[in-house]
Amino acid sequence: MVSRPVSRKSASRSLGLALIAVCLIGAPAAARAANNCAWINEATSSGLLGGDAVGEVTPAVPGQPIVCTFTQMTDGGKRILRISVEIAGDPHARLAVIEQGCGPDATPLRAIGNEALICAADDRKAGMGERIVGRVRDQVFTITMTSTLKNDPILTRDILKTRIYTAAEQVSGNLF
Repeated sequence: MVSRPVSRKSASRSLGLALIAVCLIGAPAAARAANNCAWINEATSSGLLGGDAVGEVTPAVPGQPIVCTFTQMTDGGKRILRISVEIAGDPHARLAVIEQGCGPDATPLRAIGNEALICAADDRKAGMGERIVGRVRDQVFTITMTSTLKNDPILTRDILKTRIYTAAEQVSGNLF
């Protein structure tokens, strides 16, 4: 067998192809979002909040829920979508405690997990907001969407209710 010398052009081309292959294989891992919320992603939350949102996940610790918080900053304030999910030994009792924060104006929601309610989550600091509480089996969830923008042109009260309902559909669906 006679070996032929490899030309510089051929070696350079092979090296170039190898580098491209490595980049293509490694690109999906590098492009993956840092947020690891199990129920909703940054793209969906960005659409719900009306602009690019950044997600943060606080893992569960004993006695505390997992919390996903998505924040969309604007010049005049911020919009926040917050989802908390906890596993409860007695989910009916835990849900009853959380529902007390809704007050007497809570409205039952159909087709969102079990025993779901929607209520206003207005706060002087947080601004205008809506809250949905419910459960799927032994998992109790709370979803809050708020806006600190005065007279928010994107999240009006009616749109806020529609968008939090959409978020609740996705979260409860992913909990099943």
